[in-house]
Amino acid sequence: MNVLSSSLNSTELLKTLWPEVSQKLIHEFGETIFKSWIKPLDIQKLDGKCLHLTAPTRFVKDWVLANYGERLLHHWKAFLPEIETLAIKVQLVRAEDSILGGQEKFSAVEESFDEQREDMGAALDSRFTFENFVVGKPNEFAYAAALRVAESESPLFNPLFLYGGVGLGKTHLMHAIAWHIKKVHPQRKVIYLSAEKFMYQFIRALRYKDTVSFKEQFRTVDVLMIDDVQFIGGKETTQEEFFHTFNALVDNNRQVIMSADKSPSDLEKMEERLKSRLAWGLVADIHPTTYELRLGVLQAKAEAMKVKVPKEVMEFLAFKISSNIRELEGALNRIVAHVTLVGRNITLDTTQDVLRDLLRSNDRRLSVEDIQKRVCEFYSVKMSDLLSSRRLQNIVRPRQVAMYLSKILTSKSLPEIGRKFGGRDHTTVLHAVKKIQETCAKDGEFASDVDILRRSLEN
Repeated sequence: MNVLSSSLNSTELLKTLWPEVSQKLIHEFGETIFKSWIKPLDIQKLDGKCLHLTAPTRFVKDWVLANYGERLLHHWKAFLPEIETLAIKVQLVRAEDSILGGQEKFSAVEESFDEQREDMGAALDSRFTFENFVVGKPNEFAYAAALRVAESESPLFNPLFLYGGVGLGKTHLMHAIAWHIKKVHPQRKVIYLSAEKFMYQFIRALRYKDTVSFKEQFRTVDVLMIDDVQFIGGKETTQEEFFHTFNALVDNNRQVIMSADKSPSDLEKMEERLKSRLAWGLVADIHPTTYELRLGVLQAKAEAMKVKVPKEVMEFLAFKISSNIRELEGALNRIVAHVTLVGRNITLDTTQDVLRDLLRSNDRRLSVEDIQKRVCEFYSVKMSDLLSSRRLQNIVRPRQVAMYLSKILTSKSLPEIGRKFGGRDHTTVLHAVKKIQETCAKDGEFASDVDILRRSLEN
């Protein structure tokens, strides 16, 4: 079976690998730095042994070359050893700088703060729209709030504060709001940037003794969007400026939208008066993902990539990679890139082989409770029913599967497993194990379900 509906060219393959390189850079430099400086880069082409990237502005290009270029080249070479040179050029300017063998070359021309004003905001990712956001129970409130704010001509909630763990969709919603406003209300001036970049812009304004231009730029926008606001924790001078900027915008009925990894009250090293301001409007949290949401994200991603992924692979990934959406999408990107390059089909075995390191990093010692929870999620039954004495078929079968998996995936004895299932004796567990083995031998679809569960659980 050919898993790809259409072949990918070299640029598309590079873009498929980019999320994997990104994960390495996020791990090394952190989420905030990555989103501020590396994420705005875009893949252009692979020309011989030189990988060409573009940056939205000269400021971004110079900063990347000076601070992260060598490591960027290093991580690309880990995936494509033939790359020897990394070239970055500004999208709108025909000037090019390169890194060769880790040696950096970049413009030393200083520009005034006023000449850099086009750099105020960060580039928006065209993939991050409301249409491409998969909605589920964990994020439906944040999604509804973001959409409502984007559709409103005047502030309804000021500020809108989105918070949640890494890779759950905060930045996606921030970008989606910006795109929607630009489309529906193009006359409104929107600035989106990370808190880190806000700080750097402020420091640069101080350096050039041009804080008046800085204040004018930020305090006259219609919508100010600050991502990862937790970054300014402990930066007293930046917090002071941000506090006054926030007040000026709210007093003039301008919309402020922010995101962070914690709720306003839990932000560390943040002034109390600023915490209070951040909680003024609507605070919307994004909860950890559910199996159903993860499966929906994978299905949407595969459809967008025009790739046919077997159902059992989708279910395995949705079960196994539960930390965040970004890691889940990265796993699918990696699988697709691999099968495209080596000409293999997407199967469970291929998936486990390609994602061996990722799966290993997510592994931990299994407990019977882990297995019970996973089986309840898979079969949509309550834990209380699984542990009860109820004999309905839609409860008995999942209970037997859980006992069977507990036997083959843990070192617990039959009596120990029985005690975990409402105090049952060892003969009940033994009967369940034999029953599942017999049913798997006769029913291929059932055996496939059990195999998916086993693969998603095993170390």
